[in-house]
Amino acid sequence: MLRPQVMIKKLHPLATMPKYMTELAAGMDICALLNEPIQLAPGERSLIPTGLAFAIPPGFEIQVRPRSGLAIKHGIALVNAPGTIDADYRGEVRIILINHGQESFTINSGDRIAQLIVAPVSQADLVEVSELSETLRGEGGFGHTGKNHEKS
Repeated sequence: MLRPQVMIKKLHPLATMPKYMTELAAGMDICALLNEPIQLAPGERSLIPTGLAFAIPPGFEIQVRPRSGLAIKHGIALVNAPGTIDADYRGEVRIILINHGQESFTINSGDRIAQLIVAPVSQADLVEVSELSETLRGEGGFGHTGKNHEKS
């Protein structure tokens, strides 16, 4: 089983190291590091610091995903889910949270705010062409595959 080594630097002594909460968890929880609590009103978004920076090995990324408990209980999600932390980024990881709920939500320092997934990536060789190959779907877009089509 492939287990890449990810280096983590605490940018503040009170930053919390990410943690897998169960033996087979795909994602590790990451926590907020705040000087004071942040109130997120309904519809509001905020950039939440973690006090952590990562060195991710080449060929991998870290995907930032919402925590399902925060989503179902409070409507808290990520604006750009999944977010990507690239292997060459060395700055502080900050999480963009949004409140889709109907009530204000308080984020405290140490709260688990998102989960991180270490995932392999590949870069494509891009080739410009004048024509693309034909497919049955063709140019059918959003919702196209769910439509009831008559066969000729």
